[in-house]
Amino acid sequence: MPRNISDAVREVCLSFPESVEVETHSLPNFRVRGKIFATYTINHHGDGRVALWLEAQSGAQNFYTEMEPEYYFVPPYVGPKGWLGVELNKGLRWESIAARVREAYAKVAPSELIASIGDTLRIKAPVKDLSPEQINPFLQPKAQKVIKKLAEICAALPETSAATQFGNPVWKAGKKTFVCSHYYHQRLNLQVWVGTEQQSFLTMDERYRIPYYVGHRGWIDLDVTGEVNWQEIENLVLTSYRHFALQRMLKLLA
Repeated sequence: MPRNISDAVREVCLSFPESVEVETHSLPNFRVRGKIFATYTINHHGDGRVALWLEAQSGAQNFYTEMEPEYYFVPPYVGPKGWLGVELNKGLRWESIAARVREAYAKVAPSELIASIGDTLRIKAPVKDLSPEQINPFLQPKAQKVIKKLAEICAALPETSAATQFGNPVWKAGKKTFVCSHYYHQRLNLQVWVGTEQQSFLTMDERYRIPYYVGHRGWIDLDVTGEVNWQEIENLVLTSYRHFALQRMLKLLA
């Protein structure tokens, strides 16, 4: 089958001794003996980039981002630690990408493994680019249909508005987010507040999951990749709205 960018990334990153791929928070990380040297991101928080975040030697981040800003950037989170971001679909030669990955591997790998690397991998450029829907899954027809229906439900409630947070469509009651749509392991999810007491009951259904970061505050995820029960979703949305809405909004709702 034709190789795409994701295939090429794995070909490069897994070519080094004892390199393994581990997924963390839906991001593929490449490690050697437990240390991360590369992270592969697609449209991270809606940035539109297909990129690698790489460990880098001191000064490399400034050098590459100043010399070739069309290909290199300072990535979020790890950028202050000197990591280097590399855009993979902007025309940079894959020989250069492989060289940057090799440098990242050498930054964290034990000396005995570095000595056995050999020559930098000579890799052919991918023959198949990622589609717009692969880069931004919200462009997929099913996601568009779900977002449109969610927007209609939320717009019918007093003082609501649509927005985007971290690349995800959200809806606000006043200034507070009460509905979010996002992808988890490539599956479309609806995130709403239900309260911690309801979480244990709802998660008896395998479609529901307590999310990271906000789960302890009473939020829950509903997988809506398959068949959608819109009456169920309307009830969930209304419960979440009532929790965050101001008194004047609740009076209008009544």
